[in-house]
Amino acid sequence: MKYLMLVTLDPSHDADDPSSADPTGTLDVDDWVSKYDAAGVRLMGNQVRMAEDATSVTRRRGELLVTDGPYAESREWIVGFDVLQCADLDEAIRVASEHPMAASGRLELRPFVED
Repeated sequence: MKYLMLVTLDPSHDADDPSSADPTGTLDVDDWVSKYDAAGVRLMGNQVRMAEDATSVTRRRGELLVTDGPYAESREWIVGFDVLQCADLDEAIRVASEHPMAASGRLELRPFVED
């Protein structure tokens, strides 16, 4: 099953706060990418620019509306994504739990709609 993993950052998170240190010894991002690319689990992924560079596009009553910034007001910002190929949700959770951003951000897993 394929999963979209949204990588989010809480801009108010203090990365220098010793209480937020990750005691699990997760991989750094480059090692995580290498490990799951080699295993065929990570199909693709990339960083995205910060929320202030987002553009939202909607069409209402035939009128095109283009606005600067993200659509949703959120305290967390999407900073990247990965597409994972996993046997099930348990495997996707295990893979996400090893991502460095699991300690300082949030990883949201969304299964793709199967044909």
